[in-house]
Amino acid sequence: MSVRAIQTEIEARLEQAEPEVEVLLAEVVGGATLRLFIDHPEGVTLALCERVTLCLTDYRDRYSLEVSSPGEDRPLTRPAHFRQFLGRRARVRLRDAIEGHRSVTGELVGASDRDVAIAAEGGVVTVPYEQIYRSNLVPGE
Repeated sequence: MSVRAIQTEIEARLEQAEPEVEVLLAEVVGGATLRLFIDHPEGVTLALCERVTLCLTDYRDRYSLEVSSPGEDRPLTRPAHFRQFLGRRARVRLRDAIEGHRSVTGELVGASDRDVAIAAEGGVVTVPYEQIYRSNLVPGE
């Protein structure tokens, strides 16, 4: 099962049990660990992480399960995330190089439903979402 399929399945399951929980990112690390970054309008607590873990007990048969808050280097995975953090610095790693670069770091200056605009050192770079491999906020800036 692909990571995207796993995330979709987890989101559907949590929609029933914990409807306010947003799964920001699900990733399989080292083939044996399923790591989930979740968010909640009232914040992520240990109790919430435990409830989410209990909703996903069958995944623990296949993976070591980690459920946590996004932290300062919060993953950005949807257009709404990029819009929410306009004005903040982010690092965007690309599937294919753009102008010889595999990643772009800079201020988020625009986000449509198709792409994100980043004010980087060399100017504004527009990246279509389908070209983004992974992206996150840059902490402390």
